[in-house]
Amino acid sequence: MGFVFSKIFSTLFGKNETRILVLGLDNAGKTTILYKLHLNDVVKTVPTIGFNMETVTCKNIKLQVWDLGGQTSIRPYWRSYYPNTSAVIYVVDSVDKERIATAKQELMLILEEEELKGVPVMILANKQDLTDAMSETEISENLGLTSIKSRQWSIFKCSAYSGFGLNEGMEWLVDAIKSS
Repeated sequence: MGFVFSKIFSTLFGKNETRILVLGLDNAGKTTILYKLHLNDVVKTVPTIGFNMETVTCKNIKLQVWDLGGQTSIRPYWRSYYPNTSAVIYVVDSVDKERIATAKQELMLILEEEELKGVPVMILANKQDLTDAMSETEISENLGLTSIKSRQWSIFKCSAYSGFGLNEGMEWLVDAIKSS
């Protein structure tokens, strides 16, 4: 009987906190995005060794947002954080044309993980405020996004510095989590 009430309550009001992972290559802007969402301010950052975690509220849902370091030596440890994850935010540096193939490889590895099976993925095409940024279409093609059929996904242009695109992306993400 307690399970029934618990299920009804969580359906009506949502979970207390929902775990979100922010992944991507180093220097993509993951930490800057995290603190823009959390503090609505740009915070001077250093390369993340390990993780940063903050609670962000969007559409009355508390999101436990985990920003994991993106250096090559750290990426194998991402899988330690996959259990109980409700969604992934994958951040791409829209100016880094030399590493877009590496960004695709890492994204495809994430999508193959059993513990992340079916979780929604939001791709943030960061640094759109810079003149030589790739378009959403270019990034989508380079990442092979149209081949993703097993989960909800969407791509949003954004700027971690100005906050452009972040709110729209987060609203989509919360809706995707609710519907999955």
